[in-house]
Amino acid sequence: MSNLFNKMKSKATSAGSKGEEEQRFSIQPHPAKTNNPADLQNPAPGTGMGLNNNEQMAPFHARDPHVPRDPQVLESLGKQESRDELRARQAELNRK
Repeated sequence: MSNLFNKMKSKATSAGSKGEEEQRFSIQPHPAKTNNPADLQNPAPGTGMGLNNNEQMAPFHARDPHVPRDPQVLESLGKQESRDELRARQAELNRK
């Protein structure tokens, strides 16, 4: 066992005698600005941890409203009511 240590010691000392500089190590700064671990996560969906990885939670990260483009879906929605019709329906529902 001591033979192994002697070999390692001789290799370490022979490398330094060739004029090479000794390795230097330093402490790198931490990238966090706050103490909140969520700040280090990637905000893009599908990356990071927690709800970002779960594709079922993707609708909760939506930014714009969904506008259907399929003609069948548009037909099933019916016609758009006017403001007067909506106000009359609102008054009817509030009376009950």
